Amino acid sequence: ALIGENSPLMAIPQSFIQELLSRVDVVDIVGKYVQLKKGGANFMGLCPFHGEKSPSFSVSPTKQFFHCFGCGKNGNAIGFLMEHAGMTFIEAVKDLAQQTGMVVPEEQQSPEDRAKAAAAKAKQDSLSDVLEKAGEAYRDQLKITPHAIDYLKGRGLSGQIAKRFGLGYAPEGWRSLASIFPKYDDPLLAESGLVIVNEEDDKRYDRFRDRIMFPIRNIKGECIGFGGR
Repeated sequence: ALIGENSPLMAIPQSFIQELLSRVDVVDIVGKYVQLKKGGANFMGLCPFHGEKSPSFSVSPTKQFFHCFGCGKNGNAIGFLMEHAGMTFIEAVKDLAQQTGMVVPEEQQSPEDRAKAAAAKAKQDSLSDVLEKAGEAYRDQLKITPHAIDYLKGRGLSGQIAKRFGLGYAPEGWRSLASIFPKYDDPLLAESGLVIVNEEDDKRYDRFRDRIMFPIRNIKGECIGFGGR
């Protein structure tokens, strides 16, 4: 299957997908991420999916299709957004629809599927809330921790850069997050990776201690985790 082909599980009418793809230009979509140059009937550029020095990545305006002769990746505008921007099929369709002023038809899901999707979204939103709250606490802590600030400055990272990327600091101490989350035994803290639970005695402690914290964000800008060093 080509990258970006519709899936029966998505329940978006194929006619809508075809209409959407007829309104977008794959050259414009790819061109936002890859520098393209006209080469005959097609446009060529360095493949964004593998390292190369000579362009082998071709985009066809007539076929509305991209193809890399080096790594073999190919697909349409939807597939490019999925593969390069990390979007799901639905997200890519909605992104393109927004650009063209089209409205994506509601998915024809069963009540059970809708309930499952709503529950999964609610859980993801809750995890995001927990991670954002922790990130805010880490950022506040960095401002009042001189040795952490000195560490960053020693590596050429200014306060402006730290603010731009939302860097923070996890203080020493085994349960520092307990002051941020009074309900320290909340399962979401363990699921989010912020707290480790000892299986033998069920004791809990912070995963990150005395660490510079780097938030990891998805394409929507939501915090989905942290890196610490």
